[in-house]
Amino acid sequence: MRVIGLMSGTSHDAVDAAAADLVLDGDTVVLAPLGLVSEAYPEALRSALSAALPPAATTMRDVCALDTRIGQAFAALAVRADRELCEGRTDLIGSHGQTVYHWAEGGRVHGTLQLGQPAWIAEATGCPVVSDLRTRDVAAGGQGAPLVSLVDALWLRGRPGVCAALNLGGIANITVVSSARDPLAFDTGPANALIDAAVCDLTGGRLDHDADGAMAARGTVHGPLLERLLAEPYYALPAPKTTGKELFHASYLRAALAATGQVPDDDVVATVTGLTARTVADAVRKVHATEVIASGGGTRNPTLMGALRRELGPIGLRTSDDLGLPAAAKEAYAFAVLAFLTAHGLAGTVPSCTGARHAGVLGSITPGRRGFGLPAPGRSAPTRLEVFRR
Repeated sequence: MRVIGLMSGTSHDAVDAAAADLVLDGDTVVLAPLGLVSEAYPEALRSALSAALPPAATTMRDVCALDTRIGQAFAALAVRADRELCEGRTDLIGSHGQTVYHWAEGGRVHGTLQLGQPAWIAEATGCPVVSDLRTRDVAAGGQGAPLVSLVDALWLRGRPGVCAALNLGGIANITVVSSARDPLAFDTGPANALIDAAVCDLTGGRLDHDADGAMAARGTVHGPLLERLLAEPYYALPAPKTTGKELFHASYLRAALAATGQVPDDDVVATVTGLTARTVADAVRKVHATEVIASGGGTRNPTLMGALRRELGPIGLRTSDDLGLPAAAKEAYAFAVLAFLTAHGLAGTVPSCTGARHAGVLGSITPGRRGFGLPAPGRSAPTRLEVFRR
């Protein structure tokens, strides 16, 4: 089955589309990567999205407009991916959508909202679309995140020691895989969220991220600011747990800066970059990981990766590229796999990772013009993911 996975993360800067040939071979999902295409959100759409995210107020009209325009942006990229990566023969599309709110209180997730109406994708491509993948896990008592944990657990099963798959998006999350225990997954805290917020704030919106980690590289970590940020209660919560930009946003950083006094701009960026490295490394040490395999946009920030290597010390750090999944595309591939499992009637979650009462088949299916035939249900849940390198 030829499947496209569509993804826009909490940095909400672009939409990624990764295509794969996927086959269920006994208890193994075989994934042959076909490539990645990406498109930045139109500036007007990204500005409207940024203006509506917490802690800002918004209106139902704005939510409707965002749901439509994000869906159209996803649809346009899906058409391109179908043409350029799949030769017009896509069977299924999995769309994560754009997370705009994750309702977490008191250690529980009560709801989650991803925008990007899938009807636009189905209409534009003619393909059936699996969407709204997180809500089913939340309904079963789970955190609804990190959903990539199932893919990580299947993919890294059998590796020696304790392996931590790390995603450095707006928020950082890890999946811990070991032969000695059930998989564990949780959000460690911010990855790029506070870095991007700091750069945007400090440059008056002229820049929206720290390209190549340049500002952080010029700066020095400010001890008092780092200590104040590390005092955030989220870090002490037990796993499974999840967080988002509902907590880690520009106003959050401004409040910390107000309590610590004037800090040079480059030092602010160096400090929040150091915060990401420290909180990820603290989480990795707590689970006794022996290696970290990183993916996501943060892997393109050499200053962040350097800080993370220093914090991890003897714990090995590599990227998912070394294991056959491009770091920039791994999450999009993961949502292609989750859609594939849904089409086969197979569960897409690991209860020990999300905290759900049971594993569940994820998402809702929107039919396409090309037909709505689904494959025969899988007989049993897969236990392994094999990446086929062409």
